[in-house]
Amino acid sequence: MASKEITGVIVSDKMNKSVVVAVERQIRDALYGKTQRRTSKFLAHNEQDAKVGDRVAIAEARPMSARKRWVVTRVVEKAKQI
Repeated sequence: MASKEITGVIVSDKMNKSVVVAVERQIRDALYGKTQRRTSKFLAHNEQDAKVGDRVAIAEARPMSARKRWVVTRVVEKAKQI
């Protein structure tokens, strides 16, 4: 079975070989129909040398720690340099 892959933006890279990836999705209210943005944060193992602001693809992996169950597979888009 292929592992699930999702894309998100790195919001923190303060840890060694770990990053926090924020994944945003839109849900629709059942009664009123208004769409809302919801954000989930995932801890991911980072061997790709990705930095804050990069859009990355993460895939499910074996549990590496108490909260880290994802791994960065590729950098989709680099962050813009100011």
